[in-house]
Amino acid sequence: MASNAPAQCCTVGVKHEGKPTGKSIKIGDIDAYVAEPTGKTVHKDTAILYVPDVIGIWQNSQLMADQYAANGYYTIIPDVFNGDPMSLNDNFETFDFMGWLTKGSNGKNPHTAEAIDPIIQKSIEYLKEQGFKKIGGVGYCFGAKYVVRFMPKGKGIDVGYVAHPSFVEESELRAIEGPLSIAAAETDSIFPAEKRHQSEKILVETKQPYQINLYSGVVHGFSVRCDPSVKHEKFAKEKAFLQAVQWFDEYLI
Repeated sequence: MASNAPAQCCTVGVKHEGKPTGKSIKIGDIDAYVAEPTGKTVHKDTAILYVPDVIGIWQNSQLMADQYAANGYYTIIPDVFNGDPMSLNDNFETFDFMGWLTKGSNGKNPHTAEAIDPIIQKSIEYLKEQGFKKIGGVGYCFGAKYVVRFMPKGKGIDVGYVAHPSFVEESELRAIEGPLSIAAAETDSIFPAEKRHQSEKILVETKQPYQINLYSGVVHGFSVRCDPSVKHEKFAKEKAFLQAVQWFDEYLI
């Protein structure tokens, strides 16, 4: 794989302060969170599909969607887990992650590609129906796989940004046909140096615009769940967010 499977670090982190300003909507039978641009800058023809980490739609992801909207991008977060996300700081020693992945908490709600791909597809179709002509994909941790999976031409995501990715297959990365930006943590057993360098070689082969930024002093999940009271963690989180916005400003608009 271009990145390893999720582990304990995928849920560890801090809930951030703030009040989400978006709203809940339905995309067919799919719950979603939407943040609409309200400032002077509105990119009318473009939208962002935010595919979250295993915690799904929660305080931190909502606040980040609001930030994308504040930068002019209509942003949606679909509930890719059908109401069955993991919780912040879930203990992988006691939590059956593979059982949750393959069967869901109730044994009837899998969170595999076969279950999630249709949700991503319906979300893309919804954005197209709203009149958006170009779609940027944002994927954090678990969500990175699905941004990459939908980057071949005709799949729906034109430009991608992923942070500390997990579960991405080499074949999926090789298949992209659009610009891709990656934010990586210095300490990350899921996307370690070996996987970063391997991914770089694959990206060169795709001949697509790419970027890999490495942030020192932080760990997997930093761009979503860092401790903002720690100065260098807050700095890295904010810079990783700006990395995404600047990437979309350059390649999506």
